[in-house]
Amino acid sequence: MLNGKNILITGGTGSFGQKFVDMALKRYPDIKKILIFSRDELKQYEMALKYPSNKYPQMRFFIGDVRDAERVRRACERVDIIVHAAALKHVPIAEYNPIECIKTNVGGAENIVNAAMDCGVKTVVALSTDKAAAPINLYGATKLCSDKLFIAANNFRGQRDLKFSVVRYGNVLGSRGSVVPYFLEKKKTGVIPVTHEEMTRFNITLEEGVNLVFLAIEKSWGGELFVPKIPSYRITTVAEAVAPESKIEIVGVRPGEKLHEEMITETDSLNTYDCGNFYVINPAIPVWDLEKWQTTFKAKKVPASFKYNSGTNTDWLTVAQMRTLIKEHVLPLFQV
Repeated sequence: MLNGKNILITGGTGSFGQKFVDMALKRYPDIKKILIFSRDELKQYEMALKYPSNKYPQMRFFIGDVRDAERVRRACERVDIIVHAAALKHVPIAEYNPIECIKTNVGGAENIVNAAMDCGVKTVVALSTDKAAAPINLYGATKLCSDKLFIAANNFRGQRDLKFSVVRYGNVLGSRGSVVPYFLEKKKTGVIPVTHEEMTRFNITLEEGVNLVFLAIEKSWGGELFVPKIPSYRITTVAEAVAPESKIEIVGVRPGEKLHEEMITETDSLNTYDCGNFYVINPAIPVWDLEKWQTTFKAKKVPASFKYNSGTNTDWLTVAQMRTLIKEHVLPLFQV
């Protein structure tokens, strides 16, 4: 699938980008080029040390910001596949700096769409978030707008051999700024700050997130929004898994946060299909034959009242399972 291809990863020095490169190089040894596009020169330098050119000649590093349309277009020259992971994603910071979030998450998405159109790109997969479903914070709103831009781009691609799709998933275990590293740090103080004892979230590992992108690259017809079937956890479960001896302090829900996250709303259910291990939200007016798509994906229409919510999910992580995941994916030497 990726062998012989030139791949651009925006935000490529982030947690997702690092894991994508690691898995892609192992799974597809004949990738022609992986181009890391980001604005942080230190992270690029550190990543380049990990992937020296004498051992990984396919690696390229390109300083740039997705806000800069000209730089994005230059980076996309001779690229076959774009994985768009660049975003400002910290909810409270986005609430305090709304215009900056809009410039990156919405303006950046527009620049990717235009560059893909202009440069002969074949496939674009954009990363979304559960916060884009019925958003109540600015970050979620900008990502919903970004999702709409990528999905709508399929309507005006003309005769180009080009498809845009989106993957949406929940909190990534151990990613920068996420709850597990935060609780591991707070464990040292003996007090774990919990926003609300009833709060729940979806959970996905970096490996599962990368595999979902691989799936979208391989299977997308253009316009689909892929949603994985993943477990939920209670925030109190994470606190108990990380620091059972620590005191829990309820600090209140932060601005822009929900008690429970959604990935598929009841309104989305009108265009949602169950494809086995994942759901797909299709565009209201697809650019391809829906019946043929449904047959190919072995997809079944979900009930009209269906919704996918972390609080009403049927799959829950236990304390023991959470500890296993932390040891496997976050901190190998983790001990309670």
